[in-house]
Amino acid sequence: MNIEEWQAKVDGWIKKYGVRYFDVMTNTLLLSEEVGEFSRLIARSHGEQSFKLDISAEEIKSNIAEEMSDIIFVLTCLANQMDIDLTIELRRNIDKKTRRDYNRHQSNQKLKKY
Repeated sequence: MNIEEWQAKVDGWIKKYGVRYFDVMTNTLLLSEEVGEFSRLIARSHGEQSFKLDISAEEIKSNIAEEMSDIIFVLTCLANQMDIDLTIELRRNIDKKTRRDYNRHQSNQKLKKY
């Protein structure tokens, strides 16, 4: 599925199951909540905090993937309700990064392998 299809699928889901989009402020707060849930998992799986219960690597990966998907879903809702075509914006974004950073990282001494 491409991004345009994804945006249409989310819009269809909202209209069928969600009744309507939450307002922009509510969705922005929900996005922050989802990012927080993702961050908590990263802090415990890759950071210095530990999980309260024993959890397998498979479960961790699955939970991280679920939170990433939640983030993308809410972000897509925001794009849809603000009439933003993510396909166009993602192309613009990669073009901007390419123009700005075409040699920045290759010349960054901090990124050189030892």
